[in-house]
Amino acid sequence: MKITLAGQGWTFEAASSDTVLEAAEMAGVRLPSSCRNGTCRTCICLSTSGAVRYKIEWPGLSLDEKREGYILPCVAMAATDLVIEAPAASQF
Repeated sequence: MKITLAGQGWTFEAASSDTVLEAAEMAGVRLPSSCRNGTCRTCICLSTSGAVRYKIEWPGLSLDEKREGYILPCVAMAATDLVIEAPAASQF
């Protein structure tokens, strides 16, 4: 799957078994993160296009946040190509 960071215009590939966070790191993109298990919400970002599936049954998002398109990249895996907004992302 292809993941695009809308604000930066960066794109990277993600294997179906990798979380968005893992795929970003392998591509040299740093997304904010802390717990890496879906509870702290440090990595929360908005998905403006595409779909994800989660490694855990109920990630730390409210139903409204899910409806609005927010995802937690540390436990989200791309189910389709994604476009996300992560203003604090950087390259390393």
